Amino acid sequence: MDRPSLHTVAVIGLGTMGTGIAEVLARAGREVIGIDISEVAATQAVCALEASTARSVQRERISEQERRDALARFRTFTDLQAAAEADLVIEVVPETYEIKNQVFRELDAIVRPDAIIATGTNALSVTRLAADSAKPDRVLGLHFFNPAPAMKLVEVVSSVLTDPQAVEAVTALALDLGKEPVSVGDRPGFVADGLLFGYLNQAAAMYEAKYASREDIDAAMKLGCGLPMGPLALLDLIGIDTARTVLDAMYAASRDRLHAPAPILKQLSEAGLTGRKSGRGFYTYAEPGSADVVRDALTPLENAQLAHGRTVDSVGVAGSGTMASGIAEVFAKAGFSVVLAARSQEKAETAKSRIGKSLSRSVTKGRMTQEKADETLARITAAGTLDSFADVDLAVEAVAEDLEVKQQLFATLDKVCKPGAVLATTTSSLPVVACARATSRPQDVIGMHFFNPAPAMKLVEVVRTVLTADDAHATVREVCARVRKHPVDCGDRAGFIVNALLFPYLNNAIKMVQEHYATLDDIDTAMRLGGGYPMGPFELLDVVGLDVSLAIEKVLHREFRDPGLAPAPLLEHLVAAGCLGRKTGRGFREYARR
Repeated sequence: MDRPSLHTVAVIGLGTMGTGIAEVLARAGREVIGIDISEVAATQAVCALEASTARSVQRERISEQERRDALARFRTFTDLQAAAEADLVIEVVPETYEIKNQVFRELDAIVRPDAIIATGTNALSVTRLAADSAKPDRVLGLHFFNPAPAMKLVEVVSSVLTDPQAVEAVTALALDLGKEPVSVGDRPGFVADGLLFGYLNQAAAMYEAKYASREDIDAAMKLGCGLPMGPLALLDLIGIDTARTVLDAMYAASRDRLHAPAPILKQLSEAGLTGRKSGRGFYTYAEPGSADVVRDALTPLENAQLAHGRTVDSVGVAGSGTMASGIAEVFAKAGFSVVLAARSQEKAETAKSRIGKSLSRSVTKGRMTQEKADETLARITAAGTLDSFADVDLAVEAVAEDLEVKQQLFATLDKVCKPGAVLATTTSSLPVVACARATSRPQDVIGMHFFNPAPAMKLVEVVRTVLTADDAHATVREVCARVRKHPVDCGDRAGFIVNALLFPYLNNAIKMVQEHYATLDDIDTAMRLGGGYPMGPFELLDVVGLDVSLAIEKVLHREFRDPGLAPAPLLEHLVAAGCLGRKTGRGFREYARR
């Protein structure tokens, strides 16, 4: 059988997604038959298409003639019989088997024998929908992402019943539409949502447990991972009821506790608080459908400003690596007097030299003047002993991620630093309270987790233990504001906010490859284009280092005792083989040696 030509396409369901798909098709030269049982919805779809294409003309993305041509190709109907002439039918009706099966049964008696029927589901089984159809070999999944005109990713989902020619035809169509098609098998969530919704669910559970505020969770993931939107704001945009439906389907298939919907999702959805569309979800909005958040409480930063911390004029940074140098640079740029201490004077001078080179690059790029760079470097004193911390107001350790090493350092800081000095650890995975208990003043100890590279990354996770004093906590938040970083508060548990949400997502991506569900390239493409991630999971793993990633996964698994958090065996095998990512030239991918 020759690959069918898909010139006339029917779109069933003219909500936001259906209308967006119709626009993509019409602008690409396809004849589009829009079908919705509601005349109001059909009329609104035409109005939405007119408004959207008008904006595109204003932004010079299309010409006025192209706009008129696209509008002329879009016809709307309220009867499924209009799909009789279609080469491809795409249904985007509510996410239930009952409604979709009813549509499929009616289409069986209407469409041509060679027509392809595509479901837009992201949570239901394409195989089950195909098996209930009279033409199972012509049924597949075609999952666009919202908003369809802007999002490049399209997941093409085939079942064991799907004719390969149908898959080829739909894949060719997606390419012709200017999209990036990714071929995946039939399981709930497919690739992008399969990884995304587990992460969103964990964020909801984190908020429900009162571990961190909604603002801090969202800020942490935006600033710490470069995401366009925080997880709780994204849940409100997607719809909390929709997220719950997807997670229910994923959990039914996987029985992975990470996919068991957080109770708060049920509570909110059953109360009608479904997110932006209802005007209230995790956040409160100006009105239903609005993106404007109503301030319903003081933000954590505003609350922090009501408290007063201790005076900080001088800062000590312990360590000689990249992170220590970056943190020292951050403080010096903000006007603090900085002591950079290492295990020897030579190591400390080398670290200071690294800062000098960083400042020179800033001068070359026009980010600061040479005078400012000289003043900044002059504020840093290199020292070969921690005794030089005797007069600092804040001591920040940035040494090896080894608990014994850190505890020994904190025991030394306890003896060296003056009373009232705040002692901070930059650990990303170890218990802060264990560092605190190595001192005689645990009330002065706090976590201050900078992200790498420290001069560029805006986020600092402020980790308060059960022993941390209020004024020590307030001090660190005030210092973060002075160095122009965004502090987020969290408790002293493994992973804090960012790593606790990021690494289970990375682990699940590894499991997808391990199970031969999708390729590295397809998963990376899906998450960059479908999830808005700056890097795909395997790109990121190779940058972070597979050994570092495995260590964090082990810490999370040990802390939470959740079988779903157990490191993927493939990750363990690669680390055992010495394939650690870019730093060794080989991880999930191979890299050219420098």
